[in-house]
Amino acid sequence: MLLNWTGQNNSVRHTRNMKVSGFTFVKNAVKYGYPVVESIRSILPLVDEMIVCLGDSEDATTELIASIESDKIKIIHSVWDKSLRKGGKVLAVETDKAMDATAADADWLFYIQADELVHEKYHAVIMDAMTKYKDDQRVDGLLFHYQHFYGSYRFIGDGRKWYSKEIRVIKNNQHIRSFKDAQGFRFEDGKKLRVKLIDAFIYHYGWVRNPVTMFQKYKDFGQHWGEKNEHERWAGELEKKTNQFDYSDIDSVTLFEGTHPAVMKDLVSKEDWKFDIDIKKKNFKNIKHRLLYFLSQKFGWRPFEYSNYKRI
Repeated sequence: MLLNWTGQNNSVRHTRNMKVSGFTFVKNAVKYGYPVVESIRSILPLVDEMIVCLGDSEDATTELIASIESDKIKIIHSVWDKSLRKGGKVLAVETDKAMDATAADADWLFYIQADELVHEKYHAVIMDAMTKYKDDQRVDGLLFHYQHFYGSYRFIGDGRKWYSKEIRVIKNNQHIRSFKDAQGFRFEDGKKLRVKLIDAFIYHYGWVRNPVTMFQKYKDFGQHWGEKNEHERWAGELEKKTNQFDYSDIDSVTLFEGTHPAVMKDLVSKEDWKFDIDIKKKNFKNIKHRLLYFLSQKFGWRPFEYSNYKRI
């Protein structure tokens, strides 16, 4: 059944006749402090269905997802392949499982990771873009700007280590696959998607947790990027030094001056750790990084930035 969306933004109203399927994957959301409930709720108004691929969790993640009161949510179950230990490949495999479970007749597929949210102020912008480019054969997907929160809900990482844009809405095309560690998408033959940049942001909260929880996730997730023996050796050495993540080891952050999505209100209010940093102090590796940061902040120019897409 197609949603008839009526949105308001500065008194602009429109109705759409298209089908949008949302999809995500998650494992051990409770253990690692993922805001997955808030993530899913942040895009529910934009989708006709929401596919959640649940991994073989060690905690109450299944019950957590089941607690979301929406008949749009469809849960599928998965067991993560422990042999996929290179380059975060297992994350792409799980993304593809969720994507493959979306409705065959959907026009658009909206991907959201378990630590990403969409602010409600962007809903109308996103819906307008999906309506505008629905039948445009030149457009394979929609490109979003990013805000990467770091250390606290009050700070944003603004150095060059963070990607500034990525694809999160794609046409329903069976030849599109999750790429590498699931940061973005490409065609199965390796070709980049042709995308339109829209005036909307994804809020990424992957680096905002209690330092103990952040350390646990950081340590455990290393297993998806290296051989078992290498990871166990690295994790063991790490545990000898600390049990908390050191948020001070960052090149540059700035204050967040906007508002968080409404569904994040409770989580933001429950921040129970202290992270203070002098935003004027920068910790760049070399002059090159300092220059690139200056160009980005002063002129909005990010030369040599990796882009996993073709803007049109």
